[in-house]
Amino acid sequence: MNPQFPSFLKRALLATALLGAGQAFAADSVGLVVYNAQHESLTKAWVAGFTEETGIPVTIRNGDDTEMGNQLVQEGAASPADVFLTENSPAMVLVDNAKLFAPVAPATLEQVDSAYRPAHGKWVGIAARSTVFVYNPSKLAEKDLPKSLLDLAKPDWKGRWAASPAGADFQAIVAAVLEQKGEAATLDWLKGMKTNATVYRGNSAVLKAVNAGQIDSGVIYHYYSFVDQSKTGENSKNTKLYYFKHRDPGAFVSISGGGVLASSKHQDEAQKFLAYVTGKQGQEILHTGNSFEYAVGKDAPSNPKLTPLKDLDAPKVDASKLDSKKAVELMTQAGLL
Repeated sequence: MNPQFPSFLKRALLATALLGAGQAFAADSVGLVVYNAQHESLTKAWVAGFTEETGIPVTIRNGDDTEMGNQLVQEGAASPADVFLTENSPAMVLVDNAKLFAPVAPATLEQVDSAYRPAHGKWVGIAARSTVFVYNPSKLAEKDLPKSLLDLAKPDWKGRWAASPAGADFQAIVAAVLEQKGEAATLDWLKGMKTNATVYRGNSAVLKAVNAGQIDSGVIYHYYSFVDQSKTGENSKNTKLYYFKHRDPGAFVSISGGGVLASSKHQDEAQKFLAYVTGKQGQEILHTGNSFEYAVGKDAPSNPKLTPLKDLDAPKVDASKLDSKKAVELMTQAGLL
């Protein structure tokens, strides 16, 4: 825009541009529909920034990964959804396997590091979270920490660790073990978990129990501790995080995904939304916000309080092959579900 324009003319031109961007929804107050299984506050921040930039209104419908993935499969081409966002990638794979995604725009794919998106380009990473071992140092000495996630199936860990197997978070971890180690080894590990682990409902409950000394340790995602520490720290002050690294299954980094539904009647706008989330402004929200999830955009910095992604030495797992159905089947066979 010409810098010699009076400021009121600049504002008028900007308003006209935003109106043009949003006019496709003039008769539809719902606007772009996002089925959201990501954290509500994070998606709200993305939506607010996107609408401010483009003038395109967005309606968010919230649920969890498995619930919304199954809903999309049931709705098929009749779904009102334009975009699907998840916390973990198995739900993306579920929808992808039903052939419900449109290809992501090449320019959007190029905004994300290749390690955090499937090669086929039907969906793309929008954020990431690391598996961690949380422990209470008054109950468990550093020298006694497990060398591998798989060690937790050994007899000496009976009654000493916790998890939340019913949640999509832990099921994504199991799907990663399955992809890395195969069905037989995964089932053996799950049977050991059934014997050894104490079950809680939700990762926050696991963190709280470890903090209170009710259990020595647990397997969760990293951000639960960081979010608690950013507030009062009352549920994490007596805990430490241990990163398995060494490409161990316990170093699994789960990719949060975003995809455009092939049935969307607002393809251009939906693609613009994904481009915003994965672009500089959308990833900056991860850098400066309080979600404490990792940014996955190329050269996009994550929150400085986090252990850098490059230092996690995570296993290389093809996110497009994470089989949530088989993971749940094996967990059920082991008696965990």
